[in-house]
Amino acid sequence: MSTAKPGSWLRKSSLNMSKKDPCQKQACEIQKCLQANNYLESKCETVLQEMRKCCARYSQGRSVCCSGFEREERERQKFKVTSEGIPPPPQ
Repeated sequence: MSTAKPGSWLRKSSLNMSKKDPCQKQACEIQKCLQANNYLESKCETVLQEMRKCCARYSQGRSVCCSGFEREERERQKFKVTSEGIPPPPQ
């Protein structure tokens, strides 16, 4: 018979999920800016840049909010390499 209290597994999993995303604040600022500016990214370049800086501070996968920015950076690097005439590394 188990000695664990009923529902204790739920509390443990909630603790893991409650770790705050380090770039969540910047992600929320982007959403607010886009909503206030009819979703014109050009009006939100400052907050987008802040998000990129935040994502650069943390290792890949640490921030769920950064997943799109990490993909954007990989694409940018791939384009930079191919535009310089150097073939991209094999994946």
